[in-house]
Amino acid sequence: MDEPTGTNAISGDVVDAAYKIHTTLGPGLFESVERVAPVHKKQVLTYIRLGGFPVGLLLNFGARRIKDGITRLVNGLPD
Repeated sequence: MDEPTGTNAISGDVVDAAYKIHTTLGPGLFESVERVAPVHKKQVLTYIRLGGFPVGLLLNFGARRIKDGITRLVNGLPD
């Protein structure tokens, strides 16, 4: 499945912004759930399918390192 032009650039911008927030404020913010559960991934997949979006990002600001808290989900791929 080909991604629309700009999808990777937008995803990159979101990840860059998440990194800046995480390094400025530190891990945790207001989350009460420390780990990403399978239901969270299913929620994002549902939202991107219903919205017709090619890609969704699940960000867990509670992760010690933000790169460990980023999950990229693609619409149209098997679960």
